[in-house]
Amino acid sequence: MVDTKNMTLRLPREQAADVEALARVEGVTVTEEIRRALVDRIEAKRQDPEFRARLAEAIEDNAAALRRLADS
Repeated sequence: MVDTKNMTLRLPREQAADVEALARVEGVTVTEEIRRALVDRIEAKRQDPEFRARLAEAIEDNAAALRRLADS
């Protein structure tokens, strides 16, 4: 069984209607349609050089903060 976490998502009514329509046409649940969109978005970000640069900076900033906390 896949480990999951429940989350609440609030959408504008029109966007909710659009995703419901997409799911119906694709023959999947709204949850599955949203999962697919998130997978696509995450993969796009992984391929984005600017995002990857910001990510590396954030990792280093967080690592530095954690090192300072550990030394306290």
